[in-house]
Amino acid sequence: MQPLELGLVGAAHIHTPNFIKRILAREDVRVKSVWDHDLVRAERRAAELGAAVVTSPDAIWEDGAIPAVIVCSETDRHEPLVLAAAGSGKHLFVEKPLGMGHADAKRMADAIDAAGVIFQTGYFMRGQPVHQFLREQIGLGTFGQITRVRHSNCHSGSLGRWFDTEWLWMTDLAQAGVGAFGDLGTHSLDILMWLMGDVARVTSTVDTAVAHYGPTDEFGEGLLVFANGVVGTLAAGWVDVQNPVTALISGTEGHAYVCEDKLYFKSSSVEGADGKLPWLELPAAWPHAFDLFLDAVTGGATDRLVTAQEAAARSTVMEAMYAAASAKTWVSIG
Repeated sequence: MQPLELGLVGAAHIHTPNFIKRILAREDVRVKSVWDHDLVRAERRAAELGAAVVTSPDAIWEDGAIPAVIVCSETDRHEPLVLAAAGSGKHLFVEKPLGMGHADAKRMADAIDAAGVIFQTGYFMRGQPVHQFLREQIGLGTFGQITRVRHSNCHSGSLGRWFDTEWLWMTDLAQAGVGAFGDLGTHSLDILMWLMGDVARVTSTVDTAVAHYGPTDEFGEGLLVFANGVVGTLAAGWVDVQNPVTALISGTEGHAYVCEDKLYFKSSSVEGADGKLPWLELPAAWPHAFDLFLDAVTGGATDRLVTAQEAAARSTVMEAMYAAASAKTWVSIG
C-alpha cells in the first residue's frame, strides 16, 4: 500500500512540529507538498518532511494525488485557504481556532459541510479519559441536576517568553484574533460545550499581568450560562505557574473534580463513588485529535472527530466573550 499523500498548507502554528513528528511516525501517510507565504519556513518544514515546496497553494488544490490537507497557517489566513481547500474537495485538518470569530468561522463550516469532506481540528482534550468519563456520567444522570461546571487550561508561556521566536504572531491580535484567554481557553470551551451543549449568554474579563506581549491579554476568566441553565466558568492564561484543578462538575446528586490529572468522583447512585480516593475506572484514552484525522482519511472511523459546525460555534462563543470583556457586560449568543 502506498502512503496517502497530504498537503501542508501553512506552517505557522506552534503545534506544527508536533504534527510533523506524528506524520513521520506513521507509514500510511506522507506529505507531498508544503506551502507557506513565508518561503523560508516552508523550505524548513518541507526538508523535515522530505516533501516538495510549492510557491502557490493552487498547486495543492489542483493536485489530484493529494486528497487531504493540513492547515497550520496564521488564524487570519484560514478563511481563504479553507474555502479553497473545501472547494477542491480536500479533506481538512485546520488548527484551532477555526476562525477569527463568528462570521468567518461560519462561512468556513458551511463550505466544509457543503463539500462533504472530512474535517477535524485540534481539540485533543475530548479524548482524555477523565473527560470521556464525565461526559458518560452526565449522560447517565449520575450527577442529578447539574448546577455548575468549571474548566481551566493555563500555562506559563508568557512568563517563559515561549512565543518570542517564530511563534510571535500568536501574540498579535490582528493575526491570531485572541490572546492567552482565547488561545488556551478554546480547549476548555470545547470541553464545556461538549459536556453541556449550547451557550445562551456570556461575560468575561481579560487582562495582562507582566505585559510581555504588549496589550495582548495574558489571562482571563469567563462566565457562561448554558441553554440548559447550567452556569459555567472558564479560566485560561499564559501566566500560571501551576494549574492543578482543571475540571469540576457539581450537581444535586453528584460531584466530580480533576486535580493533578486524578479524578475524584462522588455520586449517590454509583456504588463506591464517595469522592475520597481517586476514581480509577476510566475509559482508555483516544488517539490524539491529529491522529484521529489521519486515521479517518486513511479509511478509519469519523465518529470521534469535531464537526465543522462545532468548531465554528466555539469561535462564535469566544468572540462573544472578548466582546463582553471589552464592553463589561453580558453578551447573548445567537
